[in-house]
Amino acid sequence: MPWHHVAAALGNAEDQFDQMKNRLLRRLGWQRPYQIIPYIGYGSRSQLYLRGRVLVDKGVQPANDEDTLWDNLVNMYRRLESDLVRGGRVVVSSRHYSLAGSQFGVDGEQDALFDTREVVTDDQGYFEVWLDLQRPLPANIYRQEIHLELVEPRLDDQPVTATGLVQIPPQTAQFGVISDLDDTVLKAHATQLLKMARTVFMGSARTRLPFPGVAAFYRALEAGTAVATTGDSEWSHNALFYLSSSPWNLYELIVDVFRMQNIPLAPIFLRDWGLTPDALPIGHRRHKLAVIHQLFDFYPDLPFILLGDCGQEDPEIYHQVVHDYPDRILAVYIRSVSPDDRRRASVQRLAEEVAAAGSTLILTSSTLAMARHAIDQGWLAPEALDAIRAEKLRDEAPATQLEQLLDEESDT
Repeated sequence: MPWHHVAAALGNAEDQFDQMKNRLLRRLGWQRPYQIIPYIGYGSRSQLYLRGRVLVDKGVQPANDEDTLWDNLVNMYRRLESDLVRGGRVVVSSRHYSLAGSQFGVDGEQDALFDTREVVTDDQGYFEVWLDLQRPLPANIYRQEIHLELVEPRLDDQPVTATGLVQIPPQTAQFGVISDLDDTVLKAHATQLLKMARTVFMGSARTRLPFPGVAAFYRALEAGTAVATTGDSEWSHNALFYLSSSPWNLYELIVDVFRMQNIPLAPIFLRDWGLTPDALPIGHRRHKLAVIHQLFDFYPDLPFILLGDCGQEDPEIYHQVVHDYPDRILAVYIRSVSPDDRRRASVQRLAEEVAAAGSTLILTSSTLAMARHAIDQGWLAPEALDAIRAEKLRDEAPATQLEQLLDEESDT
């Protein structure tokens, strides 16, 4: 029997088992509360897009310094073994603006920006909605809050609400940034399977560490030619987007890492892992190209900087994007994470083709080298280099006992 038929049959069996399990828990009175998990969306002055998921709340605890490897493993299991809510009804409405200079600011009630909508979750508990605005957003708004309420199902008539956040690039944005996550921003050891598995499944938000200087570099990319700080300011934000083939179940862990490490939050595009043919954890190229095309088409006037690593297919994917969207790619930065000379040579050949197409591909293991190139091109403030260098030195300080233990465990 062909594999895709086997996968489809297993996926159907998984769905039926989940439905029976949830019915049994409800009858026994053991049903946990529900939760809405909104993913950061993106939009323009006239249209907003938001995606999210409705799940049974598993009570995943925030990471802390006292967490053991067992604590991390239990939390990871709870994330990956999610109990989804099919056919959930979510009401989507607007309540107020989020003004520039306030991360989640509430500046008084305003007239509704869009008509209230109701969306229904799919077979995997996901929902998505495109919202056409009744009037254009003011120029000083770069984030918009969206109110979400689960109206069905409910547990003991208790309301379940959440606030979704949509990123809107200002009209003064210089460029957009699309960045891979694993082995580009965060150390995932994708070229070493055992070490990657231990990092993903036994790590936490306090042990998933970025590459040295990355947080300051991404703050500088967001700020552009303005001076980046550690918090919101009145600068003109550039648009950041993160892209990975990791499962959506890791979304909250990634957000926790970003907050702890002061990496700018922005829309994150992940994948659904499952047993159906479309949800198998393969096909990185198709997944990433689809998201990139979606963003390039939604922002037709915005040039982009692309960041990735050479561990998997990022150079080939970005090489294709350069040819699909000529004159839209300012530069491609590829982090060198592979010890294979043949891999580096193949990426260098791609760099020559990218240069012939009118752009630049730089292969380097150094965040500082990427930043220097961006400064030389006039895309970042020169002052950003000192901040990136200082943060890189702090990141390279001796590892804590927990970090040393994780490295020792990964090498056994």
